[in-house]
Amino acid sequence: MPLAPRILVIAATSRELAVPDALSAPTAPFIGVLCGVGPVEAAIAATRAIEAHRPDGIVHVGIAGARRAAALAPGSLVIGSASHYTDLSALPAEWAPSRLTSDPSLLEAFSRGVPLARVLPIGTSARVGGTLSDATPCDVEAMEGFSVLRAAQLAGIPAVEVRAISNEIEEEDRARWHFATAFDAITTVTPTLVATMQELLRRA
Repeated sequence: MPLAPRILVIAATSRELAVPDALSAPTAPFIGVLCGVGPVEAAIAATRAIEAHRPDGIVHVGIAGARRAAALAPGSLVIGSASHYTDLSALPAEWAPSRLTSDPSLLEAFSRGVPLARVLPIGTSARVGGTLSDATPCDVEAMEGFSVLRAAQLAGIPAVEVRAISNEIEEEDRARWHFATAFDAITTVTPTLVATMQELLRRA
């Protein structure tokens, strides 16, 4: 029997990372990696994890904020159709890329696997609210996605970013953010995300 594709699941914090041993068949256990918070830590950790584990696919998971106008309820799932590194968006692309577009076949597979998820661009910024003033606004904002996906792109590995909404970006009072709801949503869906990536790779 051929080995199941090797999947890395990368998250910023332990609360966002499901435990592989807790997953039930038919999903094979994945390799969980913590990348730390923010673009710099995530880029370094993702690159090191790729070098160490040589995965066939990467699923980057975590919680995120959403613009109030997007009306995304806490716990809503978002599959990244593109990743915008908004901190660098004003620079020429030849200096450093600031936008990655997800592969259509990957988006199709994950949309089927998680049909209730929205498919939207996700912004990456080193600070909360950093996407609000960007020239190309994103309805969803996190702090690591572009870094992980860029590391995967350079290594030639298919990768997807999936986020659970915890808060409105405009809400500065973190006591009003729905952390527990978002953590539960992203860890609960992780087995499905892993199985979807494995199936996609098996068909490739």
